[in-house]
Amino acid sequence: MSDSNDNLIVVIGRGHSGTRMLSQMLYASGVYMGELLNHCGDTMPPQAMYHACHVIGGHVAQSDDHTWSFDNLHRGKIDPRFERSIRAYLKGVLASPMPHRGWKLPETTLAYPWIVRLFPSARYVYIVRDPRDCLLKSHSTDDLATFGVPSTGGDTTLARRVASWKYQYDIVKSTPTPEHFFQVRYEDLVLEYDSFAQRLEAYLGIPLARIVVDESRVGLWRDDPRVLPYLEPVASAMRDLGYDLTDGTDT
Repeated sequence: MSDSNDNLIVVIGRGHSGTRMLSQMLYASGVYMGELLNHCGDTMPPQAMYHACHVIGGHVAQSDDHTWSFDNLHRGKIDPRFERSIRAYLKGVLASPMPHRGWKLPETTLAYPWIVRLFPSARYVYIVRDPRDCLLKSHSTDDLATFGVPSTGGDTTLARRVASWKYQYDIVKSTPTPEHFFQVRYEDLVLEYDSFAQRLEAYLGIPLARIVVDESRVGLWRDDPRVLPYLEPVASAMRDLGYDLTDGTDT
């Protein structure tokens, strides 16, 4: 079963990438994000989504410490347990009569390939952030094994966070791009906010409320460089995203 409505907005991105700001913008603009939201703007309760993530994680194969095969997610049938869990998590959102509705929960990124197959006409908003800043705080997805994903990404907290960042970047990149897909870097959202908001409005086709953004949240790693020794597995992805590994400025 797939969703045929294009008024569904799905926010994806690893935790601490800026998904909260996107959720705040959408909620303030009248987009229905669920009956219950927490202080991070997450659609609550999350347990059914967590279960769905664990189910899909069991269909992923690991090639080496920082490489996974997602072929099983793009071919064959979706595990019926996954769809049941997703439908349970989104029961209120999918039943809402609001003209625009959606949800935000960072863990959705772990389920992205099958989410796209279930809701191919939804409008996806994907945000990424420099891992030197993104990984300074803990998140539930730091340890991929918690969600059933095979992972031998490291024996330290920061090494596991780097593996998690790369996994979530790779799973999105490996998925065939849906019809409606908008990607933005956290740094561009914050430092070029007016331009970003206008582009997002044009993409979604709705006027968006403006929120306060904090430019000081960009480049935190300069005062807290503890992630730097662990970056080698994600260096190529960082360059692809336009991050300068020498000083952290845009290339």
